[in-house]
Amino acid sequence: MNLAYDNRDRSMAETAPLVRGVVLVVDDQPETLALLSEVLGNEGYTVIVAVDGRSALERARMITPDLVLLDARMPGMDGFEVCLRMSADASLAGVPVIFMTGLTESEHIVKGFRAGGADYVTKPVKPDEVCVRVEAHLKRAQAQRRADMVVNAGGRAAIIADSDGQVRWHSSRAAAYLERYLDGDQPGVLPGALVRWMRQAEPSSRPYEIAQGQARLSIRLAGPAGADGWILTLVEFDDEASINDFVERFELTPRQAEVLLWVSRGKTNRDIGEILDMKPRTVNKHLEHIFPKLGVETRAAAAATALQVIGP
Repeated sequence: MNLAYDNRDRSMAETAPLVRGVVLVVDDQPETLALLSEVLGNEGYTVIVAVDGRSALERARMITPDLVLLDARMPGMDGFEVCLRMSADASLAGVPVIFMTGLTESEHIVKGFRAGGADYVTKPVKPDEVCVRVEAHLKRAQAQRRADMVVNAGGRAAIIADSDGQVRWHSSRAAAYLERYLDGDQPGVLPGALVRWMRQAEPSSRPYEIAQGQARLSIRLAGPAGADGWILTLVEFDDEASINDFVERFELTPRQAEVLLWVSRGKTNRDIGEILDMKPRTVNKHLEHIFPKLGVETRAAAAATALQVIGP
């Protein structure tokens, strides 16, 4: 055991950073497990240990760690076999594996990479080197997961923001929207009103909208991105173009098309009257003409039909 770590001030542990990820450490040497558990724990990681290949796979399948530090040479199932089995498991294939080995011959290094390893460190392990490599590979894996989540969100313009409104990542298309609609004093930080909405919203919530002339930006919560972040998808709508589409497709008057546009946004007759400067009774009269032209009988059906034309 490294005494330099044994004698650390206890206050450092009490003020350790928030958990940065779950690391599975696999080694048949108790001294190595103890050292790495303490070092990584002091850096803010949650550490799970295993003393052989079989228990390593069991723990990995149970908790899905963010990264694995894996001894290459162990009795029974060695680290190379463990890594091969993780690579073949869809739930674990994306977990980065760093081999720990005293085997520095090129054939063993190549064998580790071919088994699916992301990196290696030599034994006896150097705590500072291990911490640097773990952090680097976790950041890379987290960035990849964020990209995957955005792809799964439908490939739209998207951003990932934390609970304070800091934009961690954005697609190139989203960057243009942010610049156009969010003209704030702090680049890369979402406006306070949007942050408050984001903290309370759910994927099923109505979108947060920002108008700019006849155009508007509709922002939806697609889902969580890690423990303290959200994926937001952004869609731009051109109200003038939507109104023209309604006029052409449903043979509405321009005024009827405006009413339908606001119905599609969930506005009441009173709301629409205030927006378009007409009485609620007049709005209702327009709806009496709009419903037959759309072939619907209810307000909800009219809104759904309109949304099919202009998108979500």
